[in-house]
Amino acid sequence: MKKISLDKSGIYEYQQNREPYLLIDFATEVIPGKSAKGYKILKSDEWFFKVHFPNDPNMPGMLQIEALVQMCALSILTLHGNKGKVMYLVTADKLRFIKKIIPGDKLDIETNIKSFKRGLAICEAKGLVNNQTVCQGEFKLVLPDELKIYNLKK
Repeated sequence: MKKISLDKSGIYEYQQNREPYLLIDFATEVIPGKSAKGYKILKSDEWFFKVHFPNDPNMPGMLQIEALVQMCALSILTLHGNKGKVMYLVTADKLRFIKKIIPGDKLDIETNIKSFKRGLAICEAKGLVNNQTVCQGEFKLVLPDELKIYNLKK
């Protein structure tokens, strides 16, 4: 498969998350059906820093996971025929939050698709700041349109 890179407008073409919930800024390398890498720059005015926590701003763990999942989804959504479709998170396993992600950090995201069959993707991902792993997890994502083809239960 051919490698592609996507700026924010390119990401918008492939998946449906929008500001302020789009948690990736750039996909530096997407190999459709295989992997995706990219990043999010954590600006001091991010909406969640104001409330999590005013005296100790850091990126909430569930938003860290969402950023990883959004990058994983790009690997599937860039496959032929999937552009603009919806993907849902089904399970999140082996989650680890190792270090706080704070204003000014660049969260680098690396993902790998272990399997994609019949609309179900099994993925692994990690987030890094300054080349150190700060969060990671394993995920199952579902592409509902694909489930309909195989008449599988949702």
